[in-house]
Amino acid sequence: MSSIVAWFARNAVAANLLMIVAFVGGVFGYTKMEQEMFPVVNITGASVSVSWNGASPQDVEEQIVTRIEEAVADINGLDRITSIANEGMGVVNIKGRDDIDMQEFLDEVKLRVDQINNLPQAAFEPQVQRWEQRNAFMGIAIHGDVDPRTLKRLADNVRDDIANIPGGELAQLQGVISEQVNIEVSEDALRRYGLSFSDVANAIRRSSLNSSGGRIESSTGDVSITARQLADTADQFGNIIIRQTTEDGTIRVDDVAQIDDGFVTDKFSAQFNGDPTAFVMIRSPDTMHIVDYTDNFKKYTEQANDPSNGILPQAVKIDILWDDSEAFKARMDLITESAMMGAVLVMLVLVLFLRPTVALWVTIGIMTAFAGGILLLPYFGVSWNILSTFAVLLVIGVIVDDAIIVGENIHREIESGRREGLDAAIVGTQLVLKPVIFGVLTTIIAFLPWAFITGPTRMFTQQITFVVVAALIFSIIECMLILPSHLAHMKQQKFDGPSGRFLKIQRRIADSLLWFANNIYKPVLELAIRFRYATVVFFFCLFFLATQVSGKGIVPFKFMPEIEADLIQVDIDMPDGTPYSRLIQIRDQLQAGIKKTKEVTDAKYPDIEGGLVTDASVVAADGRVQAWVGLLPPEERPQGVRSKDISEQMRNYVGEIQDAEEISFDFTFNDEQSGVRFALNHNDLDRLREAAAAVKAQLATYSNTYDIGDNLSSAAEEIRISLKPGAETLGITLADVSDQLRQAYYGEEVQRLPRDGEDVRVMVRLPESAREDLDSIDTLRIRTSDGREIPITQVAEFNYAPGINRIVRRNRTRSVSVYSEVMGEGGRGQIMSAMEEEFWPDFARQFPDVQRGEAGGFEEEQKFFSEIGRLILIAIGTMYILLAVAFRSYAQPLLLMMALPFAYAGAVFGLWAFNTPMAMFSFFGIAAAAGVVINDNLVLIDYVNRRRDEGAGAVQALVDGGVSRFRPILLTSVTTFVGILPLIAEKSVQAQFLKPMVVSLGSAVAFALFVSLLMVPTLYAVGVEIGRVFRWTWGGKPFRQIGETYSGQVTIDEDELIGTSRDSTLGHAAPAE
Repeated sequence: MSSIVAWFARNAVAANLLMIVAFVGGVFGYTKMEQEMFPVVNITGASVSVSWNGASPQDVEEQIVTRIEEAVADINGLDRITSIANEGMGVVNIKGRDDIDMQEFLDEVKLRVDQINNLPQAAFEPQVQRWEQRNAFMGIAIHGDVDPRTLKRLADNVRDDIANIPGGELAQLQGVISEQVNIEVSEDALRRYGLSFSDVANAIRRSSLNSSGGRIESSTGDVSITARQLADTADQFGNIIIRQTTEDGTIRVDDVAQIDDGFVTDKFSAQFNGDPTAFVMIRSPDTMHIVDYTDNFKKYTEQANDPSNGILPQAVKIDILWDDSEAFKARMDLITESAMMGAVLVMLVLVLFLRPTVALWVTIGIMTAFAGGILLLPYFGVSWNILSTFAVLLVIGVIVDDAIIVGENIHREIESGRREGLDAAIVGTQLVLKPVIFGVLTTIIAFLPWAFITGPTRMFTQQITFVVVAALIFSIIECMLILPSHLAHMKQQKFDGPSGRFLKIQRRIADSLLWFANNIYKPVLELAIRFRYATVVFFFCLFFLATQVSGKGIVPFKFMPEIEADLIQVDIDMPDGTPYSRLIQIRDQLQAGIKKTKEVTDAKYPDIEGGLVTDASVVAADGRVQAWVGLLPPEERPQGVRSKDISEQMRNYVGEIQDAEEISFDFTFNDEQSGVRFALNHNDLDRLREAAAAVKAQLATYSNTYDIGDNLSSAAEEIRISLKPGAETLGITLADVSDQLRQAYYGEEVQRLPRDGEDVRVMVRLPESAREDLDSIDTLRIRTSDGREIPITQVAEFNYAPGINRIVRRNRTRSVSVYSEVMGEGGRGQIMSAMEEEFWPDFARQFPDVQRGEAGGFEEEQKFFSEIGRLILIAIGTMYILLAVAFRSYAQPLLLMMALPFAYAGAVFGLWAFNTPMAMFSFFGIAAAAGVVINDNLVLIDYVNRRRDEGAGAVQALVDGGVSRFRPILLTSVTTFVGILPLIAEKSVQAQFLKPMVVSLGSAVAFALFVSLLMVPTLYAVGVEIGRVFRWTWGGKPFRQIGETYSGQVTIDEDELIGTSRDSTLGHAAPAE
């Protein structure tokens, strides 16, 4: 390696071309990188769904769900099975382990499902769908005062237009209901004409059709025979003849039924600022360029809102619900500005304490390393997103260290007068080759575990790891091969000329570091070594204090920081069977809460045009109320106004919704789960209900829990049919009664019409008024095969009985999830710990037969930390082996690796001081800080070892090393800190998600500076003393007190001259101890 360094230092053309390649390659790499808010997450799993119209949840469970579960239960790589049985539908979710091949797993699931041959005949074919987490990066609302059919057709057209624009391929239409032709038959009319539901249904099937009758191969050519009489309008359906006789004449469909060419249901409400609306949600495609895509969509909305373009009528408009590109650009600008400001501050520090030439080339070296790293990123599959730019900021403080150490050493060689120009560049680089290379390698090892974890979190952590690794790889290339060539022409500073005054001032400032090292740091270091055991105990007490602060929740922990959005997504789930009138009440209650929030915030911030709350869309349908509430972007709000605060305020104004199953007000991009969720498993639903009630009662005792609930469907009454004695003598079976009731109330699908690419169902059934009236059952008549009509009350009995609307299963057993939202930072961990101590032991005694587990986000976190813990242990072991081989010592690697625990301690103290919760990103900051500090320790211990090899005593070598390496160690720590200082000082809302990382990195580096300069030397001294004790007791060698030959002066050897000014007060070489 030394010869390669020398060759590049002598060949400036090669070094400059390498730098140009890095910059040009960086530009090409950047253009190839995708731009997205977050990377698309592929989750190993699939869902199998089966429809069985009219079947009860119990029937779906027994005849569909359990059979699918049994078929897939022994698939290789299976992690977990969860299932839901609803009325008419069963879904089985099959999650695979994160370390298996997704495609093979999916193929095996499909094969197993296809082999099931005992599903009910009336059930539809199972549908297997792969899991994939694609976030909608833009949402738009099409709204106006038009009828529902017109709105749906216009929204369809908008969706199709967007799908043809690059990036809009996965656009989905939401907030609309499917069209349906409802033929509502009157029971009185059927009785009057002696008809049945089947007569009407069969007549439509026979008359409304398009069919082929084959071909006639005549002598003049082939002629097709077709029937094309498929009804498509209410009039066409009404004119279909049911029966035609001489006695009764012609009976048509409209004689016995009202035809409504409308929708599946009218129990649906979707509004945007009070207008009827439909939504188009645009999901991330495989290749993502978020800014370009959204710009094109915005141009389209502008065109559509201009009636002269003919896309939308005057009464309909398009508004943007949310646009992730705005948040993307705001955060990119924030990180870019902070990075640039940090780079300027780093350069200023280097100018003041080294010299302008070194500062310039070191700063250019940072940019070169970044450019070279970006060149590599597309090949690692890294996109340009919030996480990768976050990693760019993280790595600034790491890659500058190598260049500083090399540049400072070359600078010292030149200013000492020992060497000049090219020789100084070569020798100065070669002297620090070992610590720099091994420092970078240990930093890479510290980050690599995050690239090897499994599961969806890997997509996020890989992005950060690969950026750091790529930049570090190029930082070695830059500081070893490019920087020496640029500094090879540097000569001793001269103070004449126009810049002489500035250079003298700069020299005085630079020399102040040497004065500080000799007059302040040196006495403190001597004192620390003299009271070495007290010093070590003091630092370890600080580490113990940090563990207690963290363990007791004083510094709360959050798995992922909240990345606040300019949108609040509200989701209120109601129990199955909730009347539509109740949904409308909740919708109005939610709208009132949104209105109240807007009024209060408008009054508080009157200067904001349009207010903090900009718009709101609310949808009520299918037992669920949803809302999307637009907020002013964070960068345009008053300082400190957070989406979280607005969301909590809105939740309070909405008020209690006692009968809701689950309520969420989500204000983040990353769907951070702040609540707790527990899974309870048992086959007896009553037992599950009892156990869930006990858990909910316990959660209610905590002051910071709210919206407590479970997903166990409440008991619902159902009407059960049974035949009366003697009914069979009339030729009536239970199947006849059940089928005809189903025709009347659920309806019979007679055909499907193709319209605009969709299938429109045609249903024959009773009018809606009869279907909503329980008493209408008494008026029904059962039709026998011989044409008789018998009142249903004469042949069947109806009794109320308890039923259930939904059955949830987990790992092939019935299950319930109990959940609660939690207020405050770190509240979830506190509640989990409290329940583990105070509640779960008693619960296990009361419900020994109920299995328990954590569900949701906490379960995934537990798996994540279990896995990352193992990987970090492997990384620490690898790091130890690498350093042990490099230093040919078993003990010194432990000394060097003291950076790891004390970087953690420093991060905890910093987070405590800044009142910032620890998050997963904090560990990246700690890893980066550990890399910086291990690098410092390497520089120090490598120098101490060389002094010991030259014959210096332990204390003399430690003091020499501490004072000699004070400047590079201080500069690496200071430049790391000032590089992220702009973000630490940033108060804006959009910077808050970065705070756990930057505070951890900055405080860990600041704290570990004292570890490198004081504790590491004292530990070294303790190790030397212990070694002498062992050699005295076991080897019989005479014992000598450590430091007995210490001269009290900083000494240098012939090859090392310290400082910029060659201070005459520095002593001569000390004799060996």
